[in-house]
Amino acid sequence: MARGSLLDTNSPLSAEQAKRLNDALEGLDAHQLTWLSGYLAALGAHQGEIATAPVQPEAAEIVVLYGSQTGNAEGVAELASDRAKARGFNVRLLDMADAGKKAFKEPRNLMVVVSTQGDGDPPDTAESFHELMHGRKAPKLDDRTRFAVLALGDSSYEHFCQTGKEFDARFEALGAQRIHDRIDCDVDYEEDAEQWIESVLDRYAEFSDTISHASQGSAVAVPNAAPQTSYSKKHPFHAEVLDSIVLNGRGSDKETHHIELSLEGSGLSFEPGDAIGVVPQNDPAYVDELLDKLSLDAEAPLGEDRSLRDALLTEFEVTTLTRPFLEHWTEVSDAAELRRLMDQEPRDELRDWVEGRHIIDVIEHFPVKKIDAHTFTQALRKLPPRLYSIASSYEAAADEVHLTVGIVRYEAHGRARGGVATTYLADRVQPGDTVPIYVDRNKNFKLPHDDDTPIIMVGPGTGIAPFRAFLQEREERGAKGRNWLFFGDRRFRCDFLYQAEMLQWRKQGLLTHLEVAFSRDQQEKIYVQHRMREHAAELYAWLQEGAHFYVCGDGERMAADVHGALLDVIRSEGKFGEEGAKEYLRELQQAKRYQRDVY
Repeated sequence: MARGSLLDTNSPLSAEQAKRLNDALEGLDAHQLTWLSGYLAALGAHQGEIATAPVQPEAAEIVVLYGSQTGNAEGVAELASDRAKARGFNVRLLDMADAGKKAFKEPRNLMVVVSTQGDGDPPDTAESFHELMHGRKAPKLDDRTRFAVLALGDSSYEHFCQTGKEFDARFEALGAQRIHDRIDCDVDYEEDAEQWIESVLDRYAEFSDTISHASQGSAVAVPNAAPQTSYSKKHPFHAEVLDSIVLNGRGSDKETHHIELSLEGSGLSFEPGDAIGVVPQNDPAYVDELLDKLSLDAEAPLGEDRSLRDALLTEFEVTTLTRPFLEHWTEVSDAAELRRLMDQEPRDELRDWVEGRHIIDVIEHFPVKKIDAHTFTQALRKLPPRLYSIASSYEAAADEVHLTVGIVRYEAHGRARGGVATTYLADRVQPGDTVPIYVDRNKNFKLPHDDDTPIIMVGPGTGIAPFRAFLQEREERGAKGRNWLFFGDRRFRCDFLYQAEMLQWRKQGLLTHLEVAFSRDQQEKIYVQHRMREHAAELYAWLQEGAHFYVCGDGERMAADVHGALLDVIRSEGKFGEEGAKEYLRELQQAKRYQRDVY
């Protein structure tokens, strides 16, 4: 019997439906028709479910694995997770702090996002995972585990994106299949990160036929940016400066400002441990000198709506030397001496020459006869915001936020120099002016959830900032947990930051202990790590009772010295060997009881 006559006999289909079904069946052989009849019969047995969405095969899974110190890598990982879900992938967002060998028992599709801190070190939360993957107990992988790495770093540092480079090489060495070249991102990472995410997801889509057609090639709304009614790095709030007070006394050779900013009308909120991102401007006098040395017209257009001078003031990093700029200037100037420095291995001589110098020094030492605005700016990176630990509690003063800013000023190579953001805040912003800011969340530096938990805080210099916020918060909440602060600076008389507040809190009992170390008040320098060793027995007892340990401040020397002192305390008081003390400290880190905010 012809198909057409079958459809015409007692058919529940309309003429149009019958025609469409006839057309669809045209050309199918007997075997295909038999299979289709069985499929339709099974479908008819579940009439109540016919209206539901068609069954899709299980979507491929992507594990977005991240290691983050300040939250930037975590933010990129969350964006990657959102984009992958929008394309139809199953996604697991995994902090390296929670990752172990078991995470690789099955083949994985990995998107790895990791930052580098200090002298090429992994983030604190990623240390154990980094050690596992680079040790003898690392999992054996094969090409069914696929990976792509996005590394975050700062190109002004020698070991730029070192941790990402190490993970990239290690995953390959363990047998995994790299499906996308590693991308090394500088401080202005957002655009590169978005491109990497889309490109890697395109590659994973090639390996999977489970992604729904509706999600391929179509725009999908994902929460990749805050709405314009919210404030962010791309859309900062212009906060009025309420006050700026120098905290150091007469005779100090340091300059530390306590700055109060109004948040009124912003809707911004924050928690202790978060930071404020300040969007600074370059020094106008420096920019004018730069233009003069390059013989460039300040009013020359750069793009459609800004002059070269405006762009150099607000958009480009024009002081800090980065390797991309040095490589660019080597080609532009064709200076034999600069080329020799750049090509030489090891890089000790280049490192020594760069120390203390800025972009303007390179231009002076290796001049060019003529250069245009585009050629000069194409190797400049974007002017990054500077992050400052919040020094106040939202609970204590919701409409304002306080910062503790150490002003950077020094002389080097015959020129007075200063920090871009710190001199902007100290010299060119007055009470009544506004400063572009946003809140930078830091999930890795937070008070314990339990207000009864004791805390130990080590914060010399401006590292005291978040602990002022911690103490204000605990006071507002009526927290019963004990609080112990180690503070240090140069001189008691003129460098004891927030002295009156700290002494009052000690008198009230909010501060159980206040230990101070002033390095220049005696012949032999004393630092916070010395005070820790002096109180080793009680410090260890607090740790045994569940105390959380926090460090904030200089990441180059102080944080390492405090880490070493903490290991000594654990080893001596807990009667551990070297490896036992390290394991004790690793367990503290994994339990988020040892947290650091270092810079």
